[in-house]
Amino acid sequence: MESLTVSKTLDSLQTIAKYIKEAAIVAGLDKKASYNLRLAVEEIATNIILYGYQETGCEGVIDLRVSIDEQALTLFIEDTSEAFDPFLKLNVALEQIHLPIEQRPIGGLGLYLAIHGVDKFLYERTGNRNRNILVVNLPKQL
Repeated sequence: MESLTVSKTLDSLQTIAKYIKEAAIVAGLDKKASYNLRLAVEEIATNIILYGYQETGCEGVIDLRVSIDEQALTLFIEDTSEAFDPFLKLNVALEQIHLPIEQRPIGGLGLYLAIHGVDKFLYERTGNRNRNILVVNLPKQL
């Protein structure tokens, strides 16, 4: 599949969703895996747009690239906003998840759903780029 580059606006989420849906079809993902992947990508992309670009005033775009082989669909989401490791935010959310609901801050569970909704989730900072890598294992062929 060709890569996709979108602007740093929430309007881009629709284009991203269409790209992910097409990738899931090409890879042969079932409905549940496809849904979980779209949910994870929407969460990551939304965070990049709102907190990585709009809140900080950084300029840039979001680049997506899909790789599909016999074993997995691998999606790379890259941006040039400030460094943001989702696992650090996830640790904070996990500490708060056991608090009574009235004591929990709003938000924080989206990253949990994103990271646990795919088979493997990796983050790396390469140069001035954040790279989120989402892997969904393909169904075994009989």
